[in-house]
Amino acid sequence: MYGIGWFSTGRDKAARDLLQTVLRNMDGGELKAEITFVFSNREPGEAVESDLFFNLVRDYGLPVQYLSSRRFKAISGDYLSPEWRLEYDRGVMERLKGFQPEICVLAGYMLIVGEEMCQRYSMINLHPAAPGGPPGTWQEVIWKLIEAKAEETGVMMHLVTPELDKGPPVAYCTFPIRGEPFDRYWKGVEACSPAQPKGEENPLFRLIRSEGLKREFPLIIATLKAFSERRIRAEDGKVFSATGEVTGGYNLTEEIEEAVKRGAR
Repeated sequence: MYGIGWFSTGRDKAARDLLQTVLRNMDGGELKAEITFVFSNREPGEAVESDLFFNLVRDYGLPVQYLSSRRFKAISGDYLSPEWRLEYDRGVMERLKGFQPEICVLAGYMLIVGEEMCQRYSMINLHPAAPGGPPGTWQEVIWKLIEAKAEETGVMMHLVTPELDKGPPVAYCTFPIRGEPFDRYWKGVEACSPAQPKGEENPLFRLIRSEGLKREFPLIIATLKAFSERRIRAEDGKVFSATGEVTGGYNLTEEIEEAVKRGAR
């Protein structure tokens, strides 16, 4: 069985929803894989939301490991030095040394992974833009798209590297942000209407975010399925197709659009 390592801070409902979605696809036979461990950089009793996450993990009987990054940082005593992060990652790898996952997923894991850990594991992460799209948080990405008057965007799974959001694309999908229902909101933005709401209440911002969210869970599932079926593999910081060629990302747009039409999440 294809083994997946799961890294999550478990800080919100989305973290629980994603884990449940993946496990549901495993139980239904759509995703022929298993989660070999769950790791969190929080420990029980540290936060209400992460405790709910731990309860879910225990309900499913999944092996769980944790090491509080907040406690580790406090003990290290040097808040400004990057050394605590290197030592923290080494502590994580020590706890996980008995596991041999084929791929690891950062699923709301709120730490940047260092070089040693990237070398130890092939890790993938979600980014709310297509390959070549804007870097940054999902909020930053959307505003950059609006400022650039972009025609389309997407969602991407990429290999994790120490340089944030710079890893090679693994799989992605794209979707247009022009045409209906987008155009009516673009008109207000391009006219610089003083009545146009700012911030996350901007209707164009909210619509782009909504369309991206519809595709995030289906893309994660489709990417894991592609790995488990050996259509793609990650090795030495590169992504390979089934025929052994280095690929610039597996375009799953058609598959994801079908999932969106079915209302999959």
